[in-house]
Amino acid sequence: MNNNPTISRRNFLRGAGVTLTLPLLDSMLPARAQSPQKPLRRLICINTSLGLHTPNLFPSKAGKDYEMTPYLEPIKEFRDEYTVFSGLSHPDVDGGHPAEMCYLTAAPHPRADNFKNSISLDQYAIEKLVPDTRIGALVLSSHSSRGLSYTRSGVPIPSESKASRVFREMFVNGTPTEVKNQVQRLQQGESIMDTVLEEAKRFQKGLGKQDQEKLEEYFSAVREVENRMVKAQEWSKKPKPKVDAKPPVDVTNSLEVIASVRLMIDMMQLALQTDSTRFITFALHGLNAVPIIPGVTQDWHNLSHHGQDPAKLAELRIVEIQQMKLLGELLSKLKETKEQAGNLLDRTTILFGSNLGNASSHDNKNMPIIVAGGGFKHGQHLAFDPKKNPPLCNLFVSMLQRLGVEADKFGSGTGTLAGFELKNT
Repeated sequence: MNNNPTISRRNFLRGAGVTLTLPLLDSMLPARAQSPQKPLRRLICINTSLGLHTPNLFPSKAGKDYEMTPYLEPIKEFRDEYTVFSGLSHPDVDGGHPAEMCYLTAAPHPRADNFKNSISLDQYAIEKLVPDTRIGALVLSSHSSRGLSYTRSGVPIPSESKASRVFREMFVNGTPTEVKNQVQRLQQGESIMDTVLEEAKRFQKGLGKQDQEKLEEYFSAVREVENRMVKAQEWSKKPKPKVDAKPPVDVTNSLEVIASVRLMIDMMQLALQTDSTRFITFALHGLNAVPIIPGVTQDWHNLSHHGQDPAKLAELRIVEIQQMKLLGELLSKLKETKEQAGNLLDRTTILFGSNLGNASSHDNKNMPIIVAGGGFKHGQHLAFDPKKNPPLCNLFVSMLQRLGVEADKFGSGTGTLAGFELKNT
């Protein structure tokens, strides 16, 4: 192990207008706070605002030997690394779409005139753990400023929907002129890595082979993200594909759902890899428009209110399978990112679901919930009473305890969730 004293708790590579946060290297471990053997724990919470058609998600059988469903098929390679939950909800959280505000808070009756929200799961964990990171929580959304995170007093924290701004926050600083120049260089295809290349070379000389390989992997990821951002800008200038339906009035980049979400997945992976943050929330908003997804010709919101119409259900299935594929991409990226003796998927608890159990009827019960990673015993369908749902916050308490928070309750939670346990390691 390299004991170079310059490799401190937080190292950066600097260039003109750029600060590149480094990933956790083995050479940094002696200087990290408390026990170097204790792995960092992270949390990602994702809400898909227009729900998931649960007959395509929930297995008919509980336990470990359940059969794959259409929506679990895209993530089947991670079967032993996720758990699907049915029969959970937030007690007294009703009101259809407005319940989105309560997904991570469980505050009751969001449609009430006197409604007051409470603190979200991520912000509660940050209060208790006080992580030493550049960003407390990365609050993201696929579009709009409406996110999932709320302060102690229930005030919404605005979300960021532009991947370029997230990237800039993590990697670009300096004077306004320097920032502007760096962004222009990025648009012209010059990598941020070019700006810090000389310092990177000097830094690598003092590292062991494993750390050098890890750093090269990280630099490659940065370049890949930059390339995607440039390509996304290029695509935004090209004509949109034609569909067999009247185009929506406002055709915006938000229609490119797959591309925009994929960029945010890149941001999540880089943010965790660099320890820029340990808490991420992502609001995957639906659209009152036709998303640009092959085979989809109808308004996404209208599809979610399918009323059992076979044609709508067929197109809704296409949209929602794409979401599950994107979840699979996130899991894959985290698993491929090595850290000490494990990987980011081992150390990150991913909550994926919706505040809507049945979007067609605006029902907030029996919410579709998947939890992946984080070191839990996975590979099962935990099924609870669909008519008398236990609090989803019991699951939140289990997740908080995994993060290291000493908590036996949160929101409407009355303890940990029965049947959801940690691995022995």
